Amino acid sequence: MRRFGYHENPVLNVQLPFWRSRLVLVLLFLGFGALIVKALYLQGLSTEFLQQQGERRYERTLVLPPMRGKVFDRSGAVVLASSVPVRAIWAIPDDARNARPEQISELAKLLGMGLPDVQRRLSVEDRSFVYIKRQVDVDTAARIAELKIPGIHQQEEMRRFYPEGDVMAHILGFTNIEDQGIEGIELAFNSALSGKPGSRRVIRDRLGRVVEDVRAVIPPTHGQDLHLSIDAGLQFDAYTALKKGMEDVKANAAAAVVLDVKTGEILALVNLPTYNPNDRDDRKGAALRNRALTDTFEPGSIMKPFTAALALDINRISTSTQFNTGNGQYRYQGNTITDVSRNGVLDVAGILRRSSNIGMTMISERLTSQEMWNKFTELGFGRSPQADFPGIASGRLRPWERWRPIERATMAYGYGLSVSLLQIAHAYTAFARNGDMVSMTLLKREGKPASVQVYSPRTAELMRGMLEAAAGPDGARLAQVQGYRVAGKSGTARKIVNGRYSKSLYRGSFVGFAPVSNPRIVVAVTIDEPHSSSYYGGRIAAPVFSEIVARSLRRLGVQPDAPIESLVAIGPSGEEVR
Repeated sequence: MRRFGYHENPVLNVQLPFWRSRLVLVLLFLGFGALIVKALYLQGLSTEFLQQQGERRYERTLVLPPMRGKVFDRSGAVVLASSVPVRAIWAIPDDARNARPEQISELAKLLGMGLPDVQRRLSVEDRSFVYIKRQVDVDTAARIAELKIPGIHQQEEMRRFYPEGDVMAHILGFTNIEDQGIEGIELAFNSALSGKPGSRRVIRDRLGRVVEDVRAVIPPTHGQDLHLSIDAGLQFDAYTALKKGMEDVKANAAAAVVLDVKTGEILALVNLPTYNPNDRDDRKGAALRNRALTDTFEPGSIMKPFTAALALDINRISTSTQFNTGNGQYRYQGNTITDVSRNGVLDVAGILRRSSNIGMTMISERLTSQEMWNKFTELGFGRSPQADFPGIASGRLRPWERWRPIERATMAYGYGLSVSLLQIAHAYTAFARNGDMVSMTLLKREGKPASVQVYSPRTAELMRGMLEAAAGPDGARLAQVQGYRVAGKSGTARKIVNGRYSKSLYRGSFVGFAPVSNPRIVVAVTIDEPHSSSYYGGRIAAPVFSEIVARSLRRLGVQPDAPIESLVAIGPSGEEVR
């Protein structure tokens, strides 16, 4: 066999055409050239477009939520509303399909949700983000994290907490799941409490994890704290007294207001029935109504002092003017006006003490409709109170030109117009002060309050004496308070049902102030639709008034102004006063 050397191999002796090598070389240069052109195009001309596309896929702007401001009572020591950290549990449905059935079952159990509901949320297609449950407490979220369920993630958020629960519900209101105010103070001062969110520009991976920051962080501006005029102790006392009074007479609803005579601050505001603002399922129905501010009603006899004071103020009557109310029935303008009992001849003090509708009708005959309308308007009736609270009612006071004489008479003793409990409490500050009404506020007041003069100081002084008698032994004696002189007026009004006055549904009220020697607080109480043998305001609302006044004055450290031995014993046989 013949052997060939390496250089003598026939395969190596084959000569390739010259043009083929040239072609390969040209193609290589063209390929490199194309890559260079493409790189220049991507790095130069298309840079902005490609960056935008990258940002769209991986870059996110995270909103840094501000901490909502706290709400304190007037002392600053009691927190009424604050924000606590919670977690939102969310999922990537595609990833969650890798979870074991027992993991999903345990997740549903921890969240207090039905297993089918959780499975339905995880089965959503074409979505990379779905909430399982929000507002989950931190401890529960930690237990969920320990399960290490594929596709299940957590996100920080805040939840509003109200330590006082149902006692403060109607004042504070509540926020929604996005931490925005929906009711009460939370809504009225939502802008100040909310603050302003910050931002953080980051790159995140598909699991939502932050890879890096791409821009300086803009920190959030946290919400302002609020200091209310409400005294937490007085609020609890009023709530306790009102609840007992409402239960004693089996009433449908009740409300109470406590005002500071000196500053116009609302110290307590209670509504029943109430609700727990921490329980979302409890926030529904009639329990949400802030009856003291939003509900209006015909006040009945608690209006009588304003008409009597007007007649005294413009000298249409004097304290010695006598009115013969007869045997308890009086024909006027084709209608019969009645009193609870036969009162005979009464002066203005006697009319208020005996709560005579006939006497008030006779006083109204000496006044014009315009004079009464002007005074009622000055007192705030028919106008929304300036109290910075959502839904506050203005009540109803028709133009005086449309009043008939019989309507002027009925308005004199509290029918034919409507007011809120807050309005009537505010108006009584004119009697507790020197004839001037102090401006109201729900925030703690630092400076001197403004006031409007509605009666002369002498008229206010006269009315204090008359109202003290009206809450004395011959009046609503159940309103008396041991150790303190009190003044006030009871009222009972029939409710309108289907356009007619009911013979079985009533509202009993009592409004007054104490101590008479140097008034510190005005207290207004109303009890709606009592279902008991007693329905007169002097019987059902006056005892609640007495309890609230007693507790409030002692809590405020007000010195007694009445000798204890001079007080009349209060018993269940007290005279019924309308």
